This record gives sequence, structure tokens and C-alpha cells, in this order.
Amino acid sequence: MSADSKQPQPPEDGAATTADSTSLLLSHARLTDGRTVDVRLVGGRIEAVGTAGSLPAGGARVDLSGYLLLPAAAEPHAHADTALSADTPGPVSHAPEEVQRRATEAALLQLGHGATALRAHVRIGDVQGLGPLEAVLQARRSLRGLADLTAVAVPRLLTGVAGADGLAMLRDAVKMGAGVVGGCPDLDPDPAGYVEAVLEVAAENGVPVDLHTDGDDPARLARLAAMAGGLRPGVTIGPCAGLSRLPSDAAHRAADRLAAAGVTVVCLPQGGCGGTELRGAAPVRLLRAAGVRVAAGGGALRDVANPVGRGDPLEAAYLLASLGGMDPQEAYGAVSAEARAVMGLPEVRVEAGFPAELLAVRGERLAGVLSLAYSRIVVHRGRVVARTSAVREYCDSAAALDLPRQSRPERPPEPGSPPAGPDVRS
Repeated sequence: MSADSKQPQPPEDGAATTADSTSLLLSHARLTDGRTVDVRLVGGRIEAVGTAGSLPAGGARVDLSGYLLLPAAAEPHAHADTALSADTPGPVSHAPEEVQRRATEAALLQLGHGATALRAHVRIGDVQGLGPLEAVLQARRSLRGLADLTAVAVPRLLTGVAGADGLAMLRDAVKMGAGVVGGCPDLDPDPAGYVEAVLEVAAENGVPVDLHTDGDDPARLARLAAMAGGLRPGVTIGPCAGLSRLPSDAAHRAADRLAAAGVTVVCLPQGGCGGTELRGAAPVRLLRAAGVRVAAGGGALRDVANPVGRGDPLEAAYLLASLGGMDPQEAYGAVSAEARAVMGLPEVRVEAGFPAELLAVRGERLAGVLSLAYSRIVVHRGRVVARTSAVREYCDSAAALDLPRQSRPERPPEPGSPPAGPDVRS
């Protein structure tokens, strides 16, 4: 059964679920159906949507003229403990204070991109024990009110004598506050035994499962699907790039088995992650045609697995559209509606009664937004939590005279500066 069957749970650390009760009006926002509307937010939810100019503010107001208003993105596959470590000289530090700093900075970067909810995989065991997990849980607490972060406990080994400690540590991780159990069965001497152990812990605690696999072994995938079928609240696997390297018949059979078992796939269009060795992209269209729920995540964010990883959901959607052959609406759905469903979060629509988890991007249509998604305004629990503004400037020339302009406050030129030319805000 897919993860969207799970009822949304309260924040894992007991954070208050009540949002700011003050009203916020988003005025003159463009929707994907072409309408221009006002949207009033109260108490963390959308209270009303009306034609532009029809809703009184009654509180704060944000003018979204020139912006496309969308349900916020979500990040279903991040690696918080290793993020932003690619440029670290020498071995990567797993000291709790360093992990907490990197995890917090990474979450804020992804929030600025538009992801108001994140699922972060965290390695446990070996010499670090549960230290990195505790650090990520502390980062989650510090992010309260800005973004929702869920930790996935990722043990290295779970079978045999060597795996006994890992299994005990996995159970301890759930007690500490890990909201999901996962790992990489492909790296265990007994992959099937690893999956069985993870599923057992998940069933004991009623938490979801999120496993790393390349998906390049049809027999292994078939066993995973057989074991995972019917588990509630659900099983997710990814990035499954190996599925695209299988013969067509084998790939179709594997997709059919995953669909029948209700297993969700999270692909990583921007690159791989530390849990898998091979690069590439999952066959998204094949999986969707078989009935598999497919979401897209960012994966590695500037760590050794991908030193240039951006963790940008709109870039993931762009790649699904430009390389994966998905239309823009489906591609954005993979990083928003489908990603939220994978994470057990409630659906978001720009309609009255839905959660006020929103992303405004400068542009008129979704295709253009995915192409040039620079300026963004992020709303979480009914309040603006992040803004990014990009201005492109050109010097005066005949070629630039007909470019679109947007006014901005005049300021005197600095001494010795060149004449100001037209600017274009993206």
C-alpha cells in the first residue's frame, strides 16, 4: 500500500501545530489555469480564494503581481548529515555540532528553493553511533516554524553477527525520534535479510520505510516487492537508476511488481547520492505507465557523491520535463503533490481549506517557471518564510531597448559607475 494512505502525524518533536493566526493576503497571484486571484491565509490554511481585488487584506499583504502561485515543493530524499561537505579538507567531520550546522544550512537552502518539508536520510552506526541522528534531530527542532524535517535512520549492516548492533541501534533511532527507517540493502551481505529486518522494525513502530537501491537486480526487486506488499504506512525505494539499464521486458515486469505491492519510487534527476554507486535516472515514464507512484528528490547536496548538487526541486522538475519527457504539470507534480504523498503529508491545492504551503515564482506559465525559476517567495504554515529575488541588468544599447522592464526605486549612481541600463527581473 502506498505511503499516501498514512494519516498525517503531529510533528515528531512535539512542536506546536498551530500556525500564526494572523491573516496574510496574497494579492494578484496568477494560477496555472490562467486566473489572477487573491488568496487569504489564516491559521496556517487557505481561508479564501477570489478574483483579484475582491478580498480585503485584514492584515499583512504581499503583492504577487507577475508571480505564478503553486503548491509548495517538498524534498523526499535529502542527505542532511553529509550535505555541504564536498569542500571540507580531509575527512568529513561527523561531530554533532558540525552535522547540525550543515543540516540546518542545507535545509534553509532547500527551503529557499521552495521545499517546506524535507525527508533527510542519516547514517547511524559505525564509530559515529547515533550522534549524527541526534544532531539532525536538533537541527529539526531549530527549524521549527520554518520547515518540517523528518529524519530517516540509515544503518549500514543489519544481518549476521555484524548486523546485530545495527539492528539494536535502528530500534533506538526510532525511539529517539527518527520518523522513517531505511538503509541500503544492496550493501549488506544478505540483502533480503536486510529488507526483512527493516520491515520488521517498521511494522513494530508503525513508521514508513525508505530504502536505497539501484534497482538493477530484477530478482532482488521481486523479493523486495513481495515482502513489502501491504505494509502500512508504506514503502519507498530509490533512486532506481538501474531499472533503466535492464532489458525492456525485465524492467516492465519489475515495474508491474512494484505497482502491485504499492511501492513508491523516488528518482533523483539531479544526480546520485551516497547510498548508491551508479548514476543515471529511473525510467519515470515506464514506472508511471505501470501504475507506480513516482516522486523526485534532490539527493546529494554538495557532498562527495555530488559536489555540485543543488537540492533544487524546480531543477529536478525541469530535468524530468527536458530529459524525461514529462509535461511541465506532471514534472512539477513529482516534486510537489507526489513528493508530499510519499512523505505522508496532506494534499495542497490553491483552494479554500487546504494547507497554506505555497510557492510563488516569477513567471506567467509553468513551463517558463521551470526554465527560469529565479525569484521565489515561500510560504509555510501561512507565513512568508523565505524570499529570493534576482535582477538581471544590461548596459544601455540599441539591442536592449525593447527588453521588458520592471520599475524599481531610483537611487543615485555611485561615483564612477557606468550609466544604468534596463533591468529584467526573473
